Amino acid sequence: MHNTLHIATFNIHKGLTHFNARFALHEQRELLRTLQPDIVFLQEVRDEHAPHSKRFSNWPKAGQASFLANAIWPHFSYGKNAVYPAGHHGNAILSKFPIFAENNADISAHSTEERGMLHCTIQIPKWDKHLHAICVHLGLFARWRHAQLQMVADYIDTHVPVDEPLMIAGDFNDWTTRAGSLFAGKLGLHEVFEQHTGRHARSFPSILPILSLDRVYTRGFHNQHAEVHSGSRFIKMSDHAVLTATLTRHRAD
Repeated sequence: MHNTLHIATFNIHKGLTHFNARFALHEQRELLRTLQPDIVFLQEVRDEHAPHSKRFSNWPKAGQASFLANAIWPHFSYGKNAVYPAGHHGNAILSKFPIFAENNADISAHSTEERGMLHCTIQIPKWDKHLHAICVHLGLFARWRHAQLQMVADYIDTHVPVDEPLMIAGDFNDWTTRAGSLFAGKLGLHEVFEQHTGRHARSFPSILPILSLDRVYTRGFHNQHAEVHSGSRFIKMSDHAVLTATLTRHRAD
């Protein structure tokens, strides 16, 4: 019985390293496989890009989400957010358990910055309630983030029953932590790193993290462990660290 889940959140920077210096998707996939999460929340997944598919010989033909999920996470969902002539990118959720419902909602707060929220409803074996997994990537400006988190909170109030387990993870771009604290208070959420270590995880830049940009919020779980994966190896990975958490449901089925 899977009362305990291991999860990860990772902004993959469109499969490229710092300053777009090199294509890193293959290394990113190996890192995620090493960490062995049950559910992965991904941001800046570039599922199609015509120039890059020609520039990089090892660009996956089926798209980045499918490539990352391949053979390990049989269920995945991709939410297209930003669309441009060359292609598109957005959020993705990879899962070892069946995703039986998905919704990609537009939470853009300004016409110059397209942002989305991907909601997957996941069936964990022998659970009496569905798991709601929401992946977000918020805007660069504080007023946009506040507006976006209000949209996410309103969506959760409408679409996620209060007695069903909930995880919200991703790149919140909330280095001041103000928007996230208000958001958590409204919905009765716990941020796993704040709960585990007393402060939000530092996740950017990944080589020597200073800013707290990435988050994992939950409702209906005990936090068993939380860890930041960063350091010199991320020269070959992404500008964001990977965050992982081990979470157990409050009530056994």
